[in-house]
Amino acid sequence: MAEVYRDDLGIPHLRARDVGDLAEAQGEVTARDRGWQIEVDRLRASGRLSELIGVAAVPWDVFARRARLDDTARRALETTDAETRAFVTRYAAGVRRGMAAVGAGATEFQVLDDVFGDARPLAPWADHDPLGVLHVAHALFSTFPMLLWREHVAATLGDGWVDVFAGYGDGGDETLPTSGSNAWALHGSRTASGLPLLAGDPHRIFELPGVYQQIRLSCDEFDVVGLAFPGVPGAVHFGHAGDAAWGVTNAMAHSVDVFRERLRPVPGGYEALGPDGWRGVDVERSVVRVRGGDAVDVEALETERGTVVTELRPDGEELVGWSVRMPARANADLGAGALLGLLRARTAGGVMAAFARWVDPVNRVVAADREGTVLSATVGVTPDRPRAERRLPLRSESVQVATDRAGARPLEVADVAVDANERPARTGIDLGWAYSSPHRADRIRVLLAQLRPGSVDEFAPIWGDTASGSAASLSRFVPRGPLPARAARVRDALVGWDGRMDAASVAAGMFAAWRAALVRRVAAHAVLRPLHTAHGFGAIFDPWLGVTGQVAAALPRLLAHPALRDDVGALTVSALEDAAGAGEWGTTHRLIPAHVLAEVPGAVDPGSGLDVPLSGDGDAVRCTGSTPGVTARSWRGSVARWAWDLADRENSLWSVPFGAAGDPDSPHFADQLAGWSEVRPARVVTDWIRLRPDAPTGAA
Repeated sequence: MAEVYRDDLGIPHLRARDVGDLAEAQGEVTARDRGWQIEVDRLRASGRLSELIGVAAVPWDVFARRARLDDTARRALETTDAETRAFVTRYAAGVRRGMAAVGAGATEFQVLDDVFGDARPLAPWADHDPLGVLHVAHALFSTFPMLLWREHVAATLGDGWVDVFAGYGDGGDETLPTSGSNAWALHGSRTASGLPLLAGDPHRIFELPGVYQQIRLSCDEFDVVGLAFPGVPGAVHFGHAGDAAWGVTNAMAHSVDVFRERLRPVPGGYEALGPDGWRGVDVERSVVRVRGGDAVDVEALETERGTVVTELRPDGEELVGWSVRMPARANADLGAGALLGLLRARTAGGVMAAFARWVDPVNRVVAADREGTVLSATVGVTPDRPRAERRLPLRSESVQVATDRAGARPLEVADVAVDANERPARTGIDLGWAYSSPHRADRIRVLLAQLRPGSVDEFAPIWGDTASGSAASLSRFVPRGPLPARAARVRDALVGWDGRMDAASVAAGMFAAWRAALVRRVAAHAVLRPLHTAHGFGAIFDPWLGVTGQVAAALPRLLAHPALRDDVGALTVSALEDAAGAGEWGTTHRLIPAHVLAEVPGAVDPGSGLDVPLSGDGDAVRCTGSTPGVTARSWRGSVARWAWDLADRENSLWSVPFGAAGDPDSPHFADQLAGWSEVRPARVVTDWIRLRPDAPTGAA
């Protein structure tokens, strides 16, 4: 059994005798608080979400089975060390108890029963399911869908356009990522206390319930506050153990190889052509059961290089598909060996030693301790590929599988470290191909230099900075000289604008409307028409291969391209006229949380009333990303904010966009939304006396 306490925000604080009891307690409490959410994620991992929500989940389930996510999680649990296996297994046991007691009764399950007119009983969690949830959180988090996009660009427009859309070689206008984060570390020589400060915010889709779970995990070995993935034990990305603390950002590394596979049917299956000739393909056939719909047959192919995750295309007498080689699958290792090591870390070096067992995604880590040490490192596993082989999918018949390499050794930080998904200055950790624009990293460095913050209470202006990188890069395309009256009014507003994407700013609203109109016009340009050809990789990849969204990411580069240059004047003026009726940015730039029930016809979306106006933009430090040209609604951004004070853990700060509870009827479902939207994170509470007791875990 374990004691459970809650703070005023409903955040669970768990106290157990030992690691095993604590793992069970975390699993049980997570099932109580987030039963619906973790069940959805474990069904995603096993490719069975369609059994719960119907046809909307079919594309995902097909991908999950093709990628063999569940089998990878099962293998990873079998091959990890005994202590980690016991930790994960005890967590799964706690989930089973919590789901049976509370989680299976979540409102959303009843809503679906009413919509479909039947009842779907929930199966108990398997021991490997927590690793399945860990895997599913990262399966499409790497850069491999962008390799498919670049393949599509090369096939439709020609190889010369790949660099235009991918950002390589263009000094500051690199492609905006679909994932990212900010993080910074201050050495004690820069702080009021004389001890380090760490802070940041991870950027992901605004999922509801929230991506991260604020939690405290305490036992006889450690006492950690942090942000956990619901359904996964520990607090792998962000944590403060008292004597040591850590946080991560995405390194934008080329962590997954993609191969263009040549396949041929043979009796009973397929063969794939590799450097050493034709070899057999492992084929796994299964059926996706679809609630309220027809079943879907799936063939999951795995070559010597990896799992084929796309549709197959006829090519003469052969077939073509694209496989991915994920180190996590190739090595049967999801990095779970880092989970306990992080909780036990007492120094920055101990944090890095734990992260030496991390696999995917490749992250940049900042860590610090009460001795004053601050370290920075890139952790995770990547294929050992030269830069030229990270640009496009590789040809299966001519390229061998690469050996894997782990991340770089930690470097000591003597002043300030900033990570924001930009191309790293050190070539030894430049493991990617296209990166985010350096705008966010540059802004954070400027703000740290200007503000000289000495405590976590002075970080709000950094988290809340709304300076737009797009505004700076697009300003050179704003027309000068005489213009029609409507266009001139918008142009004049933009010329006098400070470049900040504040919700109450009309100029920001006009800029966003001009940018969106320009994106749509460029996407429709005749020279880009071939891009609109169906990509044929499969519906799951549509978000990465949407032409309008990719044009938005590469807009400055496209406007400067010789093939469009002669039309830029007319395009920009027409877009200015389109933007003349725009109002304040916050009128259209509003939160759009992604809840699974929104995909089910007839179900009520619990997030429909949470569409608050937002300041910021996709490339601002205050990340509230939309898709210019498609929607101004914000679907991606800061899914948590955290600041760890090594001098006093109770002086630390944290917040999430919604709340600690997954139940829409709970007072803690969205009680942190106002503080998050106003950049007012809450103080971390660790004094047990200030917490209220809740029902213990493990009770009969």
